[in-house]
Amino acid sequence: MSLLLSQIRQSRWILLLALVISIVGGLANAGLVAIINQALGASAAHLPTLGWQFLLLALAVLVTRTLSQTIFVQLGQRTKAELRMKTIRSVTDASYQSLERQGAARALTVLTQDLDTIVVFFLNLPALAMNGSIVIGCLAYLGYLSWQVLVFAIVTVVIGSLGFHFANTRAMFHLRNSRRREDDLVKDFRALFDGAKELKLHRRRKNAFVDGSIATNVEAVRAQRTRGYVLYTAAASWGSMILLAFIGCVLFLLTRFQPVQAHVLSGYAVVFLYMIMPIEGLLSSIPSLGSAKVALERINQVNLDLPREQVDPADSAAAFERIVLAGVTHSYFREKENEVFTLGPVNLEFRPGELVYLIGGNGSGKTTLAKMIVGLYAPEGGQILLNGKPVGEAERDAYRQHFSVVFNDFFLFDELHGLEIAGLDAQAQQFLELLHLEHKVTIRDGKFSTTDLSQGQRKRLALLVAYLEDRPFYVFDEWAADQDPTFKDVFYRRLLPDLKAKGKTVLVITHDDRYFSLADRYIKLDYGQVVAVGDGRELEQQPFNTAA
Repeated sequence: MSLLLSQIRQSRWILLLALVISIVGGLANAGLVAIINQALGASAAHLPTLGWQFLLLALAVLVTRTLSQTIFVQLGQRTKAELRMKTIRSVTDASYQSLERQGAARALTVLTQDLDTIVVFFLNLPALAMNGSIVIGCLAYLGYLSWQVLVFAIVTVVIGSLGFHFANTRAMFHLRNSRRREDDLVKDFRALFDGAKELKLHRRRKNAFVDGSIATNVEAVRAQRTRGYVLYTAAASWGSMILLAFIGCVLFLLTRFQPVQAHVLSGYAVVFLYMIMPIEGLLSSIPSLGSAKVALERINQVNLDLPREQVDPADSAAAFERIVLAGVTHSYFREKENEVFTLGPVNLEFRPGELVYLIGGNGSGKTTLAKMIVGLYAPEGGQILLNGKPVGEAERDAYRQHFSVVFNDFFLFDELHGLEIAGLDAQAQQFLELLHLEHKVTIRDGKFSTTDLSQGQRKRLALLVAYLEDRPFYVFDEWAADQDPTFKDVFYRRLLPDLKAKGKTVLVITHDDRYFSLADRYIKLDYGQVVAVGDGRELEQQPFNTAA
């Protein structure tokens, strides 16, 4: 609950004011019961005075309820926004490896469903405070009428609380498990869209996925949610039953042993009947507390599972003289092969103004090596040196700012975020014409008119973004794989040499053997090991299966 407590501390005075207002409203409600009971036995001369008191208290109830609910709505939305931004910053400030381990499903449910649960909790706070105040005020009035009845009422409340606690504990257990199942459902829902082509082309796969995986998780969530909320309902019913039993015992048993005046007995009846709704409202609001507790646990866990990287905002990227990989290694588990794949140890050096091709078979570790070169993966062994200085945890973020990358599984934003360049739209438009996209896309105020394009065209836009970043080291991971022969030729024979002529270091992961001879240097990987390094012209006449 530390997250919620920190938010409460930030708004403690406004929250205290809202709670006080809610309590005043609840006590005013209880005061209305007392006035009604007095009016039942009052003389005609005394009724106008009670009427004015009733009117004032009714206005107080209206004003306090409206004001407290308004304040709590504002607090709920503010807390949701602050927790959402805290989680977003945890995601953006975490290491890439932590993000890969975490996955997107948990964070997405936290940023949507769990945060909405916190808002519901704040919306229920006025009802909790007001109904609680009504119950306390009614009990106090019962004590004023008869202390024996008050004692009996307190014993009844204790018994009801024990039963409610038992049911509430079981309900929380089922709600927690259902929230874990929601993560699997989010993955399945994303797969419905990401794998739509594959599902359409294979009916048995579609049926097995929908009726097997998704239906199983949907049913599990339904069953556990149902059990949880049924237990909450049972707890609320238990509270109502205890209250009715209390009313019956007082009216039909206690009065036989303890003489009670008629106006006092009528006061019992009025108060008892009036308390039923606030108590039911109080008990029905309790599930929001349980759901909020589960949501806060999940929010806190996501933040704990995404430790923040050390970042020095003042440390910016500068031109480099050389980047050296000295014995770097990286390991990860491959599920298909059911074994641990180890890349390295790798010893390489990169300097400005050279064009390097990284070649090798599928699964040889090319993309993994690229991620380590650009600083997305930290070496498990060895070290990376920038201009002779080791790149540690504190320097890694600044080190990454040297690179512009287009990965094979790239993501294309619909806006040129972070590019504060004079004449940005004009420069971008020139690149659009060079990439033959001017008839498909326009750029205004740094925003693409559309990104709903073919994969090859989207890759050209990603290349445009990389060009505009104008960084010293460029990495292209199978960029030309989705391009037609004309654009492949433009890419290898014009764009890459142009970057090299500007003094950029360019690393190209490729299988296009017909262009290998254009490289200043090639690096060949085979099952995580650098097996060959040489001049690209050496590969000019070699067949593809030999060169790569």
